Amino acid sequence: MDYLFEDVGNVLKVSLSGRLVASCSKEFKDAMLEHMKDRKCILFNLQKMEHIDSSGLGALVSILQFQNSNQGSVKLCCLQAGPRIVFEITKVCRIFEIYDTEEAALAAFSSQG
Repeated sequence: MDYLFEDVGNVLKVSLSGRLVASCSKEFKDAMLEHMKDRKCILFNLQKMEHIDSSGLGALVSILQFQNSNQGSVKLCCLQAGPRIVFEITKVCRIFEIYDTEEAALAAFSSQG
């Protein structure tokens, strides 16, 4: 699992690639906690994410819960077919705002105010 952090205006964009699975989910959550201090808007670009398991989903849900409790928001974009199936089967897709493109997700942050 690789991740790249980038500031896009007031949004912290996190591009994930590879496999978000049990063996790396704690390291990923720790890196996220370090980077998301005082950040209200987080966008995960999942275009290059090949696979996600229950631990990876748990990491994303934990980040969403943290943001929600701090009046922040999390959006996902560019979810590929394989990972999308996992999101749909587990119904996790119901708790995230998921956009087809990065541009649409960034625009949604802008319209939030």
